[in-house]
Amino acid sequence: MSRPLIDRQVALEANDLPSQADLEQWVAAALHRQAASPDQELTIRFVGDAESQALNRDYRAKDKPTNVLSFPFENPPGIDLPLLGDLVVCHPVVVREAAEQEKSLSAHYAHMVVHGTLHLLGHDHLEEIEAETMEALEREILASLGIDDPYAPSSRDSDTEDERADA
Repeated sequence: MSRPLIDRQVALEANDLPSQADLEQWVAAALHRQAASPDQELTIRFVGDAESQALNRDYRAKDKPTNVLSFPFENPPGIDLPLLGDLVVCHPVVVREAAEQEKSLSAHYAHMVVHGTLHLLGHDHLEEIEAETMEALEREILASLGIDDPYAPSSRDSDTEDERADA
């Protein structure tokens, strides 16, 4: 089975980041569930609070760091490239959220990568019906990876901002 081509970028000092193999597995599961080509290319960049906050402020007008930001690639007219886009994951936010929600860091990272990949594939959660659809997809994909429901009531109790990932 083909795997997505992931450019893994690390812009901070951290020993507990997901491996290349983890990222490939999580993205492949999201692509498979959406019947998307497994041969997609994307960048996943791990950053600290300052870079996340700057990007969130500049692109979403929210002046705070956030767990994951998604930047879908738009093919120019008449050109078809296998580029999916970029994910920017804020390691300190993901670590804090995993602790607050009493989840393993790996499970929370899987959720953030799956969530961000679904955004790159065109999903959103601005409207309630979109949110329900996207959350159901996330549950299915994560369950296929052996990961518990990230939206279960026990994990929502300690969310500080929103039950959904910010991206």
